[in-house]
Amino acid sequence: MLKKSPHQMLTVSGLALMLALGAATAQQSAPTQEPATAAAANENQPLTAPATSRQVMPESFADLVEKVSPAVVNITTTSTVSTPLGGNPMFPEGSPFGDLFRDFGFPNGPGGPGGPEGRGGPMQQQRSNALGSGFVVSAEGLIVTNNHVIDGADEIEVEFFSGKRLPAKVVGKDDKTDIAVLKVESSEPLPFVKFGNSDTARVGDWVLALGNPLGQGFSASTGIVSARNRALSGTYDDYIQTDAAINRGNSGGPLFDMNGEVIGVNTAILSPNGGSIGIGFSMASNVVEKVVQQLEQFGETRRGWLGVKIQPVTQDIADSLGLADAKGAMVTDVPTGPAADAGMKSGDIIVSFDNGKVEDPRDLVRRVADAPVGEAVQVEVLRNGKPETLSVTLGRRELAEGSSTSEVTSATEDATGLLGMTVAPITPEIAAELGVSRDTKGLVVQSVEPTGAAADKGLSAGDVITEVGQQPVETLSDLESRIKEARDAGRKSVLVLVRRAGEPRFVALPVE
Repeated sequence: MLKKSPHQMLTVSGLALMLALGAATAQQSAPTQEPATAAAANENQPLTAPATSRQVMPESFADLVEKVSPAVVNITTTSTVSTPLGGNPMFPEGSPFGDLFRDFGFPNGPGGPGGPEGRGGPMQQQRSNALGSGFVVSAEGLIVTNNHVIDGADEIEVEFFSGKRLPAKVVGKDDKTDIAVLKVESSEPLPFVKFGNSDTARVGDWVLALGNPLGQGFSASTGIVSARNRALSGTYDDYIQTDAAINRGNSGGPLFDMNGEVIGVNTAILSPNGGSIGIGFSMASNVVEKVVQQLEQFGETRRGWLGVKIQPVTQDIADSLGLADAKGAMVTDVPTGPAADAGMKSGDIIVSFDNGKVEDPRDLVRRVADAPVGEAVQVEVLRNGKPETLSVTLGRRELAEGSSTSEVTSATEDATGLLGMTVAPITPEIAAELGVSRDTKGLVVQSVEPTGAAADKGLSAGDVITEVGQQPVETLSDLESRIKEARDAGRKSVLVLVRRAGEPRFVALPVE
């Protein structure tokens, strides 16, 4: 589980997943460097390197660095922050005495916001600087970086490889992919680079990372693609993992392939100490390029919206449905929206979207997001084991985004113990107790055997079972019939639709 600390760290199993952002303190300016002679390329063409076999280790990366470096920039941001008036001069940061005061509720010791003046005490406004990296993607001055590099900034300044400095304004930003697009005004065309196809990058390919690590100025590091399709914590994550050295301040910088094309935007590192240990993450260019195009055109993202809730197709679920492969995305709910209008139903398994196979829910989410809003796409589903094609006109995700359970004690019929749990028909009174609609039909879970099959699948008291074997159940006899049908069909498990606090999900419970 990812957890953010006061120092902008995300903790992963004891290691720190850090945004590769420079410290929010005054930094030395990067040393001025003369522009490389290779920068004198055609002003209307992106900077690229001669095609090189990715299978052969180059004798030197110097030619590649010289070619693309004029398009890489350092980014300095200035913002106004509130700090405690007076601070804690007696106990500097890291002092055990400062920890002692914090333990007793004084976050900054005497004089801090939790000190003798009380929480929320006197504050003062100060100017704070932070550093990051970026790269130019058009001769007109469009620059790509990370959103967290410029988020909250009052002023943004871009320093080029030549030492030239220009103010920048924000064209648009997307916090879901942590991408931002900036614009600078220049009297002459700027050298720029282009995006490559990140889908063709293979584990073991050589890569080059450029940026401004720790505020030290322009720096290059090399490594290989360590892994592909990494997910960290975002809905649209598609990270390339690399062992090229990436540190704080590299955020927003480019990850190049050996042809000088950008295949990733350096975003985060996994580290126990805040420094590079060879586990860095770059958002894949095939995700970034689409976001950049939308931000440039609209100033915001416009992602497709299907309008369904989905879950993975596990092997247990595949077995319960008699499917050969555990692939696709299983629909758990179809609220009002594009999919409902097209006739999609809960229990459908989406196996193809826009004529492309769907491997899992993550694959589907990314592809729907990339699809054009307002256009019809063909969606193939498996319904009761048979394929069916639906035409869905996608909505816009940004416009569409706009209770606890307890043990059940009342029932009008005797409960029965099946599949490692005790269930009873839901009544209006029980529905009211659970905070769901009084018209809800199904069976309510009253108790779960700690070592039973239902407990293994995460069921608990208060869950409501509305379907078994993809058929509605309202009585105990309905449940018994569905179990018998599964056994008679030779299946080892039966598919159960469970709702918890109104949220649906499918589980496969063994019937043997």
